[in-house]
Amino acid sequence: MPSAGETCILINMRIRPFSTTGIGSLPHLDPKEACKAALESFDIPFWPQLPQASFREGMIAQFAEGLPGLRVDMERGSIWVEDDAEAVGKFYESCTGDAEIPISVEYASGLYAFLDEIKGRRFEQVKGHVTGPLTFSLSLKDKGGRPVYFNEELREICLMLLKAKTRWQVGALKPYAGGVIIFIDEPILSALGSTTYISVERQEALRLLSELVETVKAAGATPGVHCCGRAEWPLLIEAGVDILHFDAYEYGDTLGIYPDAIKGFMEAGGILGWGIVPTTDAIGGETLQSLTRLFYERLDGLSGHIPKELLLRNIILTPSCGTGSRSIGEAMKVFGLLGALKKEVSK
Repeated sequence: MPSAGETCILINMRIRPFSTTGIGSLPHLDPKEACKAALESFDIPFWPQLPQASFREGMIAQFAEGLPGLRVDMERGSIWVEDDAEAVGKFYESCTGDAEIPISVEYASGLYAFLDEIKGRRFEQVKGHVTGPLTFSLSLKDKGGRPVYFNEELREICLMLLKAKTRWQVGALKPYAGGVIIFIDEPILSALGSTTYISVERQEALRLLSELVETVKAAGATPGVHCCGRAEWPLLIEAGVDILHFDAYEYGDTLGIYPDAIKGFMEAGGILGWGIVPTTDAIGGETLQSLTRLFYERLDGLSGHIPKELLLRNIILTPSCGTGSRSIGEAMKVFGLLGALKKEVSK
């Protein structure tokens, strides 16, 4: 059995440097068109989340199906959790050990369209995603408007649900690729330590992340974490991830705050996912030339702490975040610039 560091190295050998992939959400309403974009635009294709098609495909609702006490208001486009002892009891009975819980087509039309599109095909890698346990439990509220994270039992049930859906997802993707990558999407990490989340203890955050990371690994997939803001990156490294994805466009300086931790992570084979093409309004003013210049500025900044050769060997390229809030035209500009940037900087 290889050590954690050796596992990273083996994974890195399978993921080609400068490979491109996406974060998850697309603005399309048609799942097939979204899948076409994901398959044609990236080296590592991924199944698309379609939040504009249905609120159930937003990052919280998409993975909430099956949670005991979940209530859904289709007219208002909202979900919340109510006390339901009977449902909790049934959940514990069904979600034991290595249980798998499917994501239904009503909550992930993009996933099912993706599986249809790739039938009979084989890829080096495909990518999926799951909402992280912190973002999920701190965003989902009870009927009183309180995050379910602060209910110890519901916090644990949320983790169990996310684990079960992750196992199922990895199993659904495995037949089509030599390797499966699962990004744990944790945008709320950038807010930990703020007044709003001051009571979220670091050790508990680490436990939740570590358990989901271990579930991804146990299922035979490569775990990555996506955070599109500032984060305590050593926490994620300690949790055992193999890919750290950061917003290199807006927050390219944040990794340099932790030079020893990032260098050690990469020396063990860990990969940095550079979210270098913006998915904000800034995309309107960017060109290949401006993004190429920015990439080298960010590279030069990091190479003051980490050998440039190491940075260029353990790298993938992505948009800074999902494109679900953009127009289709803007999303395709993001994807086109990313592909062109890869050709320019990987020479």
